Amino acid sequence: MKAMPWNWTCLLSHLLMVGMGSSTLLPRQPPPPSQKRPFVTFRGEPAEGFNHLVVDKRTGHIYLGAVNRIYKLSSDLKVLVTHQTGPDEDNPNCYPPRIVQTCNEPLATTNNVNKMLLIDYKENRLIACGSLYQGICKLLRLEDLFKLGEPFHKKEHYLSGVNESGSVFGVIVSYSNLDDKLFIATAVDGKPEYFPTISSRKLTKNSEADGMFAYVFHDEFVASMIKIPSDTFTVIPDFDIYYVYGFSSGNFVYFLTLQPEMVSPPGSTTKEQVYTSKLVRLCQEDSAFNSYVEVPIGCERSGVEYRLLQAAYLSKAGAVLAQTLGVRPEDDLLFTVFSKGQKRKMKSLDESALCIFILKQINDRIKERLQSCYRGEGTLDLAWLKVKDIPCSSALLTIDDNFCGLDMNAPLGVSEMIRGIPVFTEDRDRMTSVIAYVYKNHSLAFVGTKSGKLKKRPGISLFPTLRLQMGPQLPQSNCPEQQSLWKPYSLGAMN
Repeated sequence: MKAMPWNWTCLLSHLLMVGMGSSTLLPRQPPPPSQKRPFVTFRGEPAEGFNHLVVDKRTGHIYLGAVNRIYKLSSDLKVLVTHQTGPDEDNPNCYPPRIVQTCNEPLATTNNVNKMLLIDYKENRLIACGSLYQGICKLLRLEDLFKLGEPFHKKEHYLSGVNESGSVFGVIVSYSNLDDKLFIATAVDGKPEYFPTISSRKLTKNSEADGMFAYVFHDEFVASMIKIPSDTFTVIPDFDIYYVYGFSSGNFVYFLTLQPEMVSPPGSTTKEQVYTSKLVRLCQEDSAFNSYVEVPIGCERSGVEYRLLQAAYLSKAGAVLAQTLGVRPEDDLLFTVFSKGQKRKMKSLDESALCIFILKQINDRIKERLQSCYRGEGTLDLAWLKVKDIPCSSALLTIDDNFCGLDMNAPLGVSEMIRGIPVFTEDRDRMTSVIAYVYKNHSLAFVGTKSGKLKKRPGISLFPTLRLQMGPQLPQSNCPEQQSLWKPYSLGAMN
């Protein structure tokens, strides 16, 4: 794939970014007292932890998933409705759950950690999945959080026994005249015989229908799922796939993951475990999951590698940034946060980087890989799923941008890492979250940090909680045609 030339200074002039922290160009100054405005806050019960949040794009109402509770809040964070989800008597070793079958394991009062929260706009309901009973979901009416359904009678109703709040990610694919699909990706916590790591499920119109959350397709040999083979655990005993983000774009569904693998360091005869960030792609209409492809992603700046994915967000390029990147304003960009290195998942280093990926370039690289494999070149290169290398098989067919695979050469891995465009690095306060959007043709990104700060970079004041202050004149951009984008303002620090 041809590398895309780009200019670092030009890119910064196009990307009006929050999340940069301190800068030699923008010395911080205290904001005028008259411009201070308080933040609106909401606090739950002292023992509650907040896990997930979604905002209804039609009404502005906020749905907050917490431990043992779901909140519906107004746009100014006033409590409108609550729905209790736990605690209850449970044991993580009960499979199926004791609500279905008597369990011989000792039961104890157990919290219900919210693991996924999605708005199903088509049917006006909230999908709230928790950690109780091997991970079952409730369907709640958006207006009043009334329980419309809680499927738990079949094995496909149990998503995952992991009780971590970030262990499940879901993407809804909606249709105008058919039932929607729910793509579910989850850590399996060493129980691959119970839980697929990725699957596509039916979202029926009737919340109590027998087929709710059933696999889109399932027979004796093929199903709409990917399971981690038990052989994989003989190679990497604690293997699991951690899903950081998911989205749909065009004809595909994507998940961004973090997963362990064994590598041999240069000059060493022994292998060590590291973590690799990978993007997984599936066709929305692929009921047999023959389109499964995963590709490693990472970022590098000044010889330093950032390989541990922390967060991601899909946004459009916008007219101004698109001009620099050589893409269309409506093209999809992935804003990602990585921490330095790739050895420690749970204790990531504080050094982190914000990087941009052009989704079309990732898709082009996947298409190249598919084309080479169907020419019979190389192996499937997906060691965790096939355990050993399997040669690609040759087939005479045309592979275009929307190719969804056959029952050969699948699942497929890409060996060469795709590198994002580094926008900013932070050495002390690790970036842990990101959100981005386009405003007046400019791309803006907000970044949250480990210490709970929202950082920001020069741009326009969009919200009353961001206080605009005069700053020194910025130096001239090296992009003559874009010099007018640099403004003599900086956003002041928030208390």
